[in-house]
Amino acid sequence: MLLRVATGVGLGTVIGIERQYRSRRAGLRTNALVAVGSTLFVLLSAHGFGPGSVGTPDPTRVAAQIVSGIGFLGGGVILRDGFSVRGLNTAATLWCTAAVGALAGAGLYSTAVVGTAAVVVVNVLLRLFARQIDRFPASEQAESEDPAVIYEVVAVVKTKAAVRVRAQLLQTLGRSDFQLISMTSTETDHDGLVEVRAEFSAEHREDRQLEVVTTPLGLEPSVSSVRWGVRPENDEHEEQK
Repeated sequence: MLLRVATGVGLGTVIGIERQYRSRRAGLRTNALVAVGSTLFVLLSAHGFGPGSVGTPDPTRVAAQIVSGIGFLGGGVILRDGFSVRGLNTAATLWCTAAVGALAGAGLYSTAVVGTAAVVVVNVLLRLFARQIDRFPASEQAESEDPAVIYEVVAVVKTKAAVRVRAQLLQTLGRSDFQLISMTSTETDHDGLVEVRAEFSAEHREDRQLEVVTTPLGLEPSVSSVRWGVRPENDEHEEQK
């Protein structure tokens, strides 16, 4: 049984490393816990009832409950952001991690290892393939060898609201695919106003998603102006309040 638990933890950790590397909501610990939890539930169903227990052990019943129960956990990482829905891939990965843990708990080690490899391959290789498919219609616009795009958001806000605006911007970026690089606050030449500057990266152009991030800032009464730009292309678009 210890071998099965160790296998569940190990394989869940392998999946979690890839998720943690990409800064997903469900990372290393979450995937490892999902895998070991599924392993323990299957072990309980298969070996936790003695001869005098009512009924007979049936691991398949617990496995079925794992499939439905993991849906609640997956629902917690699926978020609607504007017109887009995020977290579907993370939820699907958790679902697959639960399956790997159940296989380990059932003693199907080779199948569990193959399943783990399949999950990692899908998340890594198919992700690159999907990115190429997304770029195909606009391939003539892909001039840069480096696919990373650096965005910059600059907001001029009242000094007393600077902390709240920074927190709001961080929260909004946390629900997106952007990766924060830096965030600074600098006093302006006007009394009572502070310039909040945030720099973050994206794998490709995400102008529409950036509008979702900056629009709420422009509606804040304490925000004097908001502008954002794209680098290194120096293709800048500005929105003034």
